[in-house]
Parts: sequence; structure tokens; C-alpha cells
Amino acid sequence: MKLALGPVLYYWSCDTMLKFYDEMADAPVDIIYLGETVCSRRHLLRLQDYLDIAERLVASGKEVVISTQTLIESENDVKTLRKITDNENFKVEANDMGAVRLMANKMPFVAGSTLNVYNPQTLDLLAGLGAMRWVMPVEMSREALVSIQDNRQQNLETEVLAYGRLPLAFSARCFTARHNNLQKDDCQFRCLDYADGLILKTREGQPFLNLNGIQTQSALVHNLIGELDALQNAGVDVVRISPQAHHTDEILRLFRGCLEQRMPHASALAQIEKLMPEASCNGYWYGRPGLDFIHNNSLDSIA
Repeated sequence: MKLALGPVLYYWSCDTMLKFYDEMADAPVDIIYLGETVCSRRHLLRLQDYLDIAERLVASGKEVVISTQTLIESENDVKTLRKITDNENFKVEANDMGAVRLMANKMPFVAGSTLNVYNPQTLDLLAGLGAMRWVMPVEMSREALVSIQDNRQQNLETEVLAYGRLPLAFSARCFTARHNNLQKDDCQFRCLDYADGLILKTREGQPFLNLNGIQTQSALVHNLIGELDALQNAGVDVVRISPQAHHTDEILRLFRGCLEQRMPHASALAQIEKLMPEASCNGYWYGRPGLDFIHNNSLDSIA
């Protein structure tokens, strides 16, 4: 299986982003997704900046994919979308059907998880329009994935989010601005204050959700490092890591060690828990509530 790094979902300063991708050029990752997928007001890096970063990453041997914005809200968003889909140098991850329409039968593309592919018929439709890879919806179970894989076209790759907070919903409202008693159009870019988002806790003090501008995420971190054998057996071609403010490079190295069978999965799971902003969850993978964590008992026998 290949190892992919998803787009940065948070709002980091320009210097932080440039330094991060300089480090990723040497990281043990095969595919890197670039671009602003959450909010068009986050424009410290413009599209041309991402394309420049992409050129440098390609020179370091990485496959680069430019990701489109998930929620298109304005004419400017549409213009940016057209520029992305018109680029002739890099593959594109389509995160809404507007992007699919612009690329249909013109160039191969990646069907992002927010396209909500839940059955073979939808997957066949996207493949017929030019999809060369699809990303499993984050709440899909292993059982449902296997069912789709049994009917998948052979030339279509499958990618699964294996680590990172789960993107659960997008809204026209900005909850980070609301938390700071600001209007969305005058948010003062407060997302810059929360490098990994803003945790929302229950009345009992338990982490529940993570606010990231107009995106709502899980507070717990979806973590399938103990399920890599099951992913491979299910015919998954690519596993994706979602970037976090700290330790992304170390997390990539742990996944790479497991993929290359240089590290027991149980040992990697123990090490990765020390690098996470919150505890692990993997409930969706088992067809359970997403915030559950189901321990893979088979790891105990090979630890």
C-alpha cells in the first residue's frame, strides 16, 4: 500500500506551511495532497503558492494532487475551482460534484471522500467520468468497504483515511467566529489561533467535537494503524494521514514502518498514542459509533 498525506485542514501561517512542506519533501510518504479545502477566507497561501510547492515536492519524488474546496459558496470560489481543474500539471481531488463536472471525461481525477460514495453504482458512475482513485467516506465500515471492493473496477484505486480527526460536516456558518462573538465575514481570521482546531467538550468535560471554521470534526483521532493488515486484505491501495500541528513526520514514519513490516503494529500503536492531540477512535471501521475504540486482539499475539 502507498502512504498519502492529506491536505492541511487547519489555518496555519504562511511560514508554518512553507516549513511544513519543506519537511514533507523528505518524509516517507508517496502522495501529498495540497490546497485549501475548508474555507476560501484562508488565503495566506494562494493557488499559485500551492502550485509552486507542488513543483518542489514533485522534484523530491512525490506524487502531488491538488484538492478542491468542499463547500463552494461564491463566484470567487468557482473561479478558483476552474483554475484548479484547468491546471495541466497535477491530478486533482474533486471534493464536490461541481469539480467532477468540470473534469468529467477530460482528465483523470481523485474522487474525494465528501462525494459520498456508498455503493458500486455510484463508484462506476465516477469511474466512467474519469475517476482513477476514490476515497472512502470516513464513516463507512470495513464490511461496507469490502462489499464495494468486490464490485470495484480493477483500474480504480481505493484510498482510506487511516489517521486524523474525522471531517464530519460543513456549514455556511463559521463556528470558530461564532465562538469569538464575531461575524463570519469579519472573523478576523481567528482560526489562526487554533493550530489543531477548537475542542468542544460535553458538560461532563469529555472531548466531543472539534471546531475548525465552517468544518466540524471529531474531537478524537481516527486511528487505523492497528488495522493495516485488514486494510490490505480489503484491497486498499492507499492509506491517508491527515496533518496535525505537531509530530506529523513521526506519525508518517510509524505508518511506514508498519507498511514495510519493520515494526509490529502493537508497538506502533503504543508509540503513536504519545503523539496524538486526543485519544484514538475507530468505531466507524467496525460499524460502531465513531467515537468508540475497538482494540484489535490479533495484535496481542504478534506484539
